[in-house]
Amino acid sequence: MTDETTEPHVTTAPSAAPRIAGLLLAAGGGRRLGGRPKALLPYRGRPLVEHAARMLAEGGCATVYVVLGAAAERVRAQARLPGCVLADNPGWTEGMGSSLRAGLAALDEDSGGFDAVLVSLVDQPGIGAVAVSRVRAAYRGRDTLAAASYGGRRGHPVLFGAAHWAGVAAGAVGDQGARGYLGAHRDAITLVDCSDVAEPYDIDTAADLARLE
Repeated sequence: MTDETTEPHVTTAPSAAPRIAGLLLAAGGGRRLGGRPKALLPYRGRPLVEHAARMLAEGGCATVYVVLGAAAERVRAQARLPGCVLADNPGWTEGMGSSLRAGLAALDEDSGGFDAVLVSLVDQPGIGAVAVSRVRAAYRGRDTLAAASYGGRRGHPVLFGAAHWAGVAAGAVGDQGARGYLGAHRDAITLVDCSDVAEPYDIDTAADLARLE
């Protein structure tokens, strides 16, 4: 009679899914639009900020943080942003860099913590949930850097693993946002082609408003 032994079956618990937040920069005052805050521009009958925040949520972001600046109280009163965390940037006139810093600071204050953040801009309605989802899928760890690309050129949204947040915030000045940081780390960026699913145009001038109709 032969004794047979079997290897114990070991199940490995799946690793926890990464927590990836969305960060929408929506503080701009629309200087070239005659001082019309971009967050409140009408789009399909509602404020533009609603569409931009919804695209981040539908693209898989766990929580969407929205940085407000120009007409912040009006945005709070008029826009429906259920489930979003609203962060004020009193220094919004300094440029996009101040809004990026304010958003990252709000993320750092979250007690649950996030592994990465997807940054998007309120004035790019041609970028939808599919592009957000594609860039989100590029996450590989807290040191990930990834960005959508259009015709080979880097654009939004941009994914920053949490290991990069301090460096991004330190270099976010004026209207440059994270441009300097990304330029210094270009070899580490995973570019995700979104040319077939999104258009990266901005709403900057009165002529651009036709794109919102």
